[in-house]
Amino acid sequence: MKNEDKATTSIEQVTKKVPSVSFLGLAIGAMAVSATLMVFNRKPWAQFIGQWAPTLLILGTYNKIVKTLDDASEAQSVGPSRLVPALKSADELNRPTPLPLS
Repeated sequence: MKNEDKATTSIEQVTKKVPSVSFLGLAIGAMAVSATLMVFNRKPWAQFIGQWAPTLLILGTYNKIVKTLDDASEAQSVGPSRLVPALKSADELNRPTPLPLS
């Protein structure tokens, strides 16, 4: 990232290696543990653990955004040839198109 300091960049380099699905799994696990604690009449602990789910989902969203922005910046650094399809040559343009099979 261009506008980030060294600490933020190093944290993002480490966290983008974590699969996005792991945050979803942890959030669902927190909800399951919370529900189990509620069944066993441990309401304060159930509420405490249950509040982890939205935090984990927000962290997962941040992780996905960092990965997406990093992929986009890598694509721009390579150049537009990766983003724009190659132009067809004269031979390809003059070649007859095959008829679809029915």
